[in-house]
Amino acid sequence: MGIKRSLVFVFAVCNLSLYFGQEKSIDTVYIFDNQMNKVKLFHKITTLTPADIQKNSSNLSEVLRFQSPVYIKENGRGAVSSPSFRGTTAQQTAFVWNGININSQFLGQGDVNNIALFGYDHMEVKSGGGSVIYGSGAIGGSIHLNNDLNFNQGFNGTFNSEVASFGTFNNFLKASYSNEKFSFKASGNYVISENDYEVPEAQNYINRNGKFYNTTYNIGISYKIADRQKISWQSQFYDATQNYPIFSENGNRSKYEAQTVRSLLSWDINKNKFANSLKTAYTEDNFQYFGIYNAPSTSGGINKNYIVKNDFNYFISPKWNVNAIGEFQQNQGEGQGDSGIGRVSRNVGSIAGLLRYFATSNLRFEAGIKKDFVEGYSSPVLYSFSGKGKVADWYNLNLNLSKNFRFPSFNDLYWTPGGNSDLKPETSYQADMNHEFIVKDFKLSITPYFMRITDMIRWLDTGLGYWAPFNTNKVESYGLESQLTYEKQFNNHFIKLNAGYIYTKSTNLETQRQLTYVPLHKVFMNADYQYKFLKVYAQGMFNGLTYTTTDESRPKALQPYFVMNAGSSFTILKKYTLGFKVNNITDTIYETVAYYPLPKRNYSITGTINF
Repeated sequence: MGIKRSLVFVFAVCNLSLYFGQEKSIDTVYIFDNQMNKVKLFHKITTLTPADIQKNSSNLSEVLRFQSPVYIKENGRGAVSSPSFRGTTAQQTAFVWNGININSQFLGQGDVNNIALFGYDHMEVKSGGGSVIYGSGAIGGSIHLNNDLNFNQGFNGTFNSEVASFGTFNNFLKASYSNEKFSFKASGNYVISENDYEVPEAQNYINRNGKFYNTTYNIGISYKIADRQKISWQSQFYDATQNYPIFSENGNRSKYEAQTVRSLLSWDINKNKFANSLKTAYTEDNFQYFGIYNAPSTSGGINKNYIVKNDFNYFISPKWNVNAIGEFQQNQGEGQGDSGIGRVSRNVGSIAGLLRYFATSNLRFEAGIKKDFVEGYSSPVLYSFSGKGKVADWYNLNLNLSKNFRFPSFNDLYWTPGGNSDLKPETSYQADMNHEFIVKDFKLSITPYFMRITDMIRWLDTGLGYWAPFNTNKVESYGLESQLTYEKQFNNHFIKLNAGYIYTKSTNLETQRQLTYVPLHKVFMNADYQYKFLKVYAQGMFNGLTYTTTDESRPKALQPYFVMNAGSSFTILKKYTLGFKVNNITDTIYETVAYYPLPKRNYSITGTINF
């Protein structure tokens, strides 16, 4: 969704024709994460469409690596993968599905390559803290996987099939139907890859036992039960198997299986002065680790979450808006095998309030406060403040301040041996200032930021033969995120450019050294050109020196690298599209995690039918 439509969603309920007199009714589209539209008013958001995602169809890691400021560390293509925002770790990154935080209750994070890639209508990446709205873990940033449902669109369908290097096959089918009162959308995706690539230059590396495959189903329904009222349901079912690479032919083969169920029911009311969204959700994450291939699992877990969330939004006047959010969760978990975790549960509640003031169409402010109630220990009062204004026709200024947190996961608290029930939640203070310059069709965004995390939870060697989590480090992170975009349509030609530069200094204040797997420099670039039925695109990504050890050892660090991809497609009769991609054109030897090289040059062919 573009910024323009997002603004409509927030303001149209008040008939603010002074600002948006030419916009259409909010009934056109139902968006499951209604808060994201308000977030866009005050924060810079990177939005990726299904067409953007298709450019990096191997996995979610590739999408984020080439099209966002996030650093992704991946233990070989398709294997365990985790994100890093602004010098933080995966535990300080929140994954949000249709407004619901879906980080694992066991690990406190999300495995990027065990999250479905296809079936979303848009993916959004937000740097910076967001715990007031999106809860625990939204410290460094958040990744949003969103669906919407259109009305009055009739029947539409898409089938996409891809054949790629390393025995990779990727098939995706989506269909939707809607009329004035009813909307339905369903999709399915199946990916399988032998993933047996080789990198001879990296000590004759062969990605042995690297096979992965996964299946995803998404279903969405919305029905208008009355004027300005809707009942909606969105569900996702995901099943995956992921083998772990080994370094020798005789190595011990292992694998990881994951099954995910997510279901969300929503009742939404939109009146002239107020809107209310009542959501109930059920999420379930099951996983099994097989230390010996084709033998019984050696460890695993079952996590079930029951969630009720109410979001009430009221306009006191056209300038003042109050937003109250209440949420209750019951988190249940049961470990299996080596984890030593029995049946555990936790009740989590929160109350948040946000006050927004729209001084003029070009100046607005937001202040938020939140209190979490987490069973077993106390949690801090959180707050946020944002202000955004148009200083000149060519310059916008945006300031954000916030306090954010993460409470310990089930593994942190109950793993046997080592679980620590005395852990305190991680807290962070952050500030950033976004400067946006607009000159004709160019837009330049420059965002310096500062963040400090206290009571960071780290697993350390106890000297007793096992590891345990402790509140230890204080981490200070500062840097710069910048992005340059250009879009131009002239006659039958369309050009789009998007480039970003990220500088990150993230220091352990106890050692005064850079954190591991946090590159000082990252650059990503995307260029698209379209002429009638022909599309061409290119991507580039540079990653600077990245330390892999806490002593900043340069010999053990990942050396700087540059990787480039390119692709093209042509469409016949507006329904049939054939595409071709080349990944890693430069044939670069590179790693995002030590000892696990990613593939050299590889290819794919894609066919799409729209009906």
